Amino acid sequence: MRIMPLDPAFRTVLDTLAEAGALPLVRDGDPVATREHYRALAVARRGPDFVPEQVAAVADDVLDGPGGGIPVRTYTPADDRGALVLYLHGGGWVTGDLETHDPVCRHVANATGAVLVAVDYRRSPEHPHPAPLEDAWAALLAVAGRHPDRPLGVAGDSAGANLAAGLALRARDRGGPVLAGQLLFYPPLDPDPATPSFQENAEGYFLTAADMRWFWAQYLAGPEPAGPEIAPLGTATPADPSGVAPAVVATAEFDPLRDEGRDWAGALAAAGVPVSTVEGPGLVHGFVAFLGAVPAAERVVAEALDRFAALLGTSAASHARDTGDTVR
Repeated sequence: MRIMPLDPAFRTVLDTLAEAGALPLVRDGDPVATREHYRALAVARRGPDFVPEQVAAVADDVLDGPGGGIPVRTYTPADDRGALVLYLHGGGWVTGDLETHDPVCRHVANATGAVLVAVDYRRSPEHPHPAPLEDAWAALLAVAGRHPDRPLGVAGDSAGANLAAGLALRARDRGGPVLAGQLLFYPPLDPDPATPSFQENAEGYFLTAADMRWFWAQYLAGPEPAGPEIAPLGTATPADPSGVAPAVVATAEFDPLRDEGRDWAGALAAAGVPVSTVEGPGLVHGFVAFLGAVPAAERVVAEALDRFAALLGTSAASHARDTGDTVR
């Protein structure tokens, strides 16, 4: 049952994209064309007068990885409150990069007060699973080693949220690094979902069910079967989430993936993991990228980031408590 109608601002966005021929996201099953299209959409959303959110510093680097160098971009927030976040971008494991998610990463860094390291992991189908997760894991180990005194969290949107969930499982299974929290924006967790939301929201709401099936096919194109780290809800033996880091899971009402996020949050709670769910009534998949255009998305993102900051110990209240300042 619907909580509320599609947000009017998103109705305008979707109608505009449809009229411009910008949907669906997948371009004739061509990974290269789909990447170019996704990047063009990301840039177009910013508009001609776009000014990046200001942070204290931005620095590009390359980390050692299992398949060669892993480009990363580090954002120091305007108010550094002492935590560290590894961020994995969305894009169906096929599209997305440091540039498409630059506005998102700037905002997450400032909102949480955490130094944020964005990872440009290898993409499918040229590099199917587990390559993206292996890159994310190598980056996590590297940044944890560089900043051992900072509380550490992992975060991501869409495919990046899938990777973040996989990192949380792997960190538990391999004895660290210790994670203070994980933030998952609308994660895909099952390659073959049979959820109501995958049927209800199959078409007409930015990400389609056909898009998502294609993205999974590219990611799973390699010879190795998908294990619980890759598809926590979609294997013969679903992942056991007990003992993983506390989580914030944000979902969108008009998203094919809505119920996967809800189901994973339920599994976390049933396993005794502290989990906070943030619903996005009236919103569609990808709403994090529409900050500045959809006020309802801004409110949901702000709530999710505040709860994540609380896990990191960098929320306004926790920071004031630690420093003796007064919350204003």
